[in-house]
Amino acid sequence: MQPRSIAPTPQRILSLATLLLGLWISNLANAADPCRLLVTDAENGWPVPLVKLETTHHVAFFTDSAGVVAFDLPELLGRETWLSVTSDGYEVDADGFGFRGVRITPESGKTLEIKINRKSIAKRLGRLTGGGLFAESQKCGEHLDWTESGVLGSDSVQNSVHRGKMFWAWGDTNVPHYPLGLFHMTSATSELRPLVKLEPPLELALEYFRDDRGRVRNVAEMSGDGPTWISGYVSLPAADGEPRMVGCYAKIRGFLEAYRHGLCVWDDNSENFESVKILWEKDQAGADKNPPPLPVGHPIFWTDSEGEEWLLFGDPFPTLKMRPTFEAWSDPSQWQELAPDKAVQTVDGKRIEAHRGSVAWNEWRKRWVTVFGQIGGQPSQLGEIWYAEADSPLGPWGPAIKVLSHQSHTFYNPRLHPEFTSTDSPILLFEGTYTNTFTRKPVPPATPRYDYNQILYRLDLDDPALTTAATK
Repeated sequence: MQPRSIAPTPQRILSLATLLLGLWISNLANAADPCRLLVTDAENGWPVPLVKLETTHHVAFFTDSAGVVAFDLPELLGRETWLSVTSDGYEVDADGFGFRGVRITPESGKTLEIKINRKSIAKRLGRLTGGGLFAESQKCGEHLDWTESGVLGSDSVQNSVHRGKMFWAWGDTNVPHYPLGLFHMTSATSELRPLVKLEPPLELALEYFRDDRGRVRNVAEMSGDGPTWISGYVSLPAADGEPRMVGCYAKIRGFLEAYRHGLCVWDDNSENFESVKILWEKDQAGADKNPPPLPVGHPIFWTDSEGEEWLLFGDPFPTLKMRPTFEAWSDPSQWQELAPDKAVQTVDGKRIEAHRGSVAWNEWRKRWVTVFGQIGGQPSQLGEIWYAEADSPLGPWGPAIKVLSHQSHTFYNPRLHPEFTSTDSPILLFEGTYTNTFTRKPVPPATPRYDYNQILYRLDLDDPALTTAATK
């Protein structure tokens, strides 16, 4: 006998829908709210971003820009739980077995504070780029008004003040819709002093240049294969009275091989960089094996002891100088080569080789200051960051003090931000690119959301730990 069919009458459909809705509402009611874990600096109470909390069965959480983790593991809510605590530059005290962590009992809807001790001189303020800056907080009902940019990763920043705005540019950029992302510089603008406060949590409002679909777009699509990278980003006065924002670009192929260098200028109408002159082409007949000195790095405006004004380029220390005009920048015959010493003596008398970094005048110190990375540092290969001072941007620099260290991850291309503070402020800010790329083997796992992004740090120049840097 065949079973009798049941016709899907409107009444039966309505009853089924009502049943499913009831089950859904019941599941929502039974779903546990996360326990809000707030990690703070024991010294000042500030939230600490980029702290890893890991359970004994290896479920890892990372604090967001507000120092928050939304702890939602159903198997541990209401149970006494051990969390290992690790963070470059910060730590908790070790117990009798050498374990560094805390024992908590997470409960749904509650907030538990975890205090951590800062060991580095630099204070971590938070991530500036990427997605989910407040993802953990939003799970707890906070920072719900934060707007996502559509950018997930940004490599190595360049900045310039141009036409009353702060212009930002980044190299290779990760986006949600495809793994390969954008490789011809992305860019944004902000107010000249975009940070309301200089402690976490940070909210940096960036206005990205976007395409007609609203997606962040490239701004420097130069001809030729491979990515386009721009350095030496600066706005200069021109003879016609109009400022020109300029840069020196490189075309990249293979494994980080630059095969072309040229000069480019920002078009205020199209809002793109345009190539204006090729300086060197590796494959061109008769070309030198290596490129000539280039206007790259983070430019510095300098008045020498004779009252002459100059524009300096270098990464970190000046290797080129010229008059601070668009016309001088456009004419390589007016460039003068410099030969800085890339080795710097540390406070304990060692000599270290500088990688890349940034130089700026500091009114509070009444000296030139620099923050730079170290080639082949310990424990991280490209993650050790040093601070030094000099009477001249041409050096000599030192003695240098290590202000930030990483156990394994890379933190490269640091950039000072003297523009973000008043001239009489003892606060000095710098950012850099945090990633697991270029690390020594074994390569550490990528840190969710933080990897391949810009992180901002703060130095308090009145900190006694920096006193020896003032030794002349």
